[in-house]
Amino acid sequence: MEIYCNGVIDSRKTGATAIAVADGRIAAIGTDAEVLALETPRTKKINLQGKTIWPGLIDSHLHFEMYSRSLAQVKCETPTLEECLKLVEEKCAHTPPGEWIIGQGWNQNTWGKYGTAAQLDAVSGGRPVFLADKSIHAAWVNSKALALCNINRGTPDPEGGAIQRDTQGNPTGILFENATALVERQIPPLNPAQIIELMREGQKSLHRLGLTGIHDFDRSVCFSLLQQLQQNHELTLRVTKGIPVEDLDHAIALGLQTGFGNAHLHTGSVKLFADGALGPQTAAMLKSYENTTDQFGSLLLYADDVFEIGMKATRNGLSLAIHAIGDKATNEVLNGLAMVRQFELAEGLPQKRHRIEHLQLLHPDNLQKVKEAEIIASMQPIHILSDMHTADRHWGKRSRLAYAFGSLLKSGARLIFGSDAPVESPNPFVGISAAVTRRNGLKDPDENGWYPAERIRVEEAKLAYSKYPAQVSGFGNYFGELSIGKAADFIILAKDPEVIDDTEISSLKPETVVIDGQCVYAA
Repeated sequence: MEIYCNGVIDSRKTGATAIAVADGRIAAIGTDAEVLALETPRTKKINLQGKTIWPGLIDSHLHFEMYSRSLAQVKCETPTLEECLKLVEEKCAHTPPGEWIIGQGWNQNTWGKYGTAAQLDAVSGGRPVFLADKSIHAAWVNSKALALCNINRGTPDPEGGAIQRDTQGNPTGILFENATALVERQIPPLNPAQIIELMREGQKSLHRLGLTGIHDFDRSVCFSLLQQLQQNHELTLRVTKGIPVEDLDHAIALGLQTGFGNAHLHTGSVKLFADGALGPQTAAMLKSYENTTDQFGSLLLYADDVFEIGMKATRNGLSLAIHAIGDKATNEVLNGLAMVRQFELAEGLPQKRHRIEHLQLLHPDNLQKVKEAEIIASMQPIHILSDMHTADRHWGKRSRLAYAFGSLLKSGARLIFGSDAPVESPNPFVGISAAVTRRNGLKDPDENGWYPAERIRVEEAKLAYSKYPAQVSGFGNYFGELSIGKAADFIILAKDPEVIDDTEISSLKPETVVIDGQCVYAA
């Protein structure tokens, strides 16, 4: 048994200062006197010296394989386009001729312009370049990449995608949505051994941030490699693994159901896309984007589509997780999921934990629908930091119900938080800070934050990063909170996030991370 004492356990409100761990489970929580009464000659006692223990944190939406790969790619999230080009040039200097240069993170809204293929040509030395934007809904490529993929002025836009062209009709090097796949599928794939090594490093990186669990939305290769890690006793993260909608029929044929697996790797929801993203203006809108008359984004699913897929999924024990960002997309998805709920009731099926991923913009008429249909709001507070000014520019006053954490909580809806890494940093403390302050590290906007009515308390954000994601995964009775009998998943922090100044939260880093009672990271 280990006893951690002389600290703050979960919250000062509980008065608990000590916690006991035995056989990977929490054996006791209480005051020092209460817990130390269980001490035996073999007990290991750890003096916390006033530090705080929080439950292990769970990122409810990320792309684990993509994040792991990103650790070795060009980091394109730079203040200027020119700085990004310099990083590409530096990467090329250490890359053999002919090999692809891969990167991610650029944002034309920050730069005030898109890059061009010619600009990449000047720094890439003839190497093909593919740089995904911050939202991963657009890509910037050079002429070599375009040539290798036979993309030219005669290439038609693919369904659900667009090739940006100059006034003569020539591709500029910017690809939107499904057009990115024209290049991606030509990039030589890494072999499984290379990917799994990157995933080992990705797991370590997430633990250092205080994450003990994730809800992953990468594809089947990631699922296969996660199984390998588990079989090799290397998987310490708790992973809820989403199923791409294109694999739905395969999952049904195998009899795979949401929740199947164990506490370290289990099946999640079927992932669908209802629209694009805010940055490239592909999020589907009820009214046109600000300062345009014909830009409404791209709607990829209607309510009837959601209903049709939902019937098939729920009949076979699978829940849905639907990407929806614009107010038109969220409207269609909510209407579709309401019909799925009626179907479940009529058929006597158990109510699945259906979720909307992102839910970035709500029309006022839809605010209550999330709770009414008992839909999980899976949101990423960290998006506020890079999106708020873009939202003001593209959505105007509609942004009042953008990232509406406070309003959704007041409606009674269940929130779970994540990062969408590698779109954003998976650092949960940056996410908590964004939800609590709604302002960035530059203290922008003022101390009230962006639409301050949507700010929430640290305690509420903590639950959205711990207890509630565990419940949604179907394993809330096993992990997700500091409770007697549950798995000893926790982090040790030098400062208590609930009492320090809000401006300090984003800089917090765990000193120790424990899963199943075993230390997986120590600073």
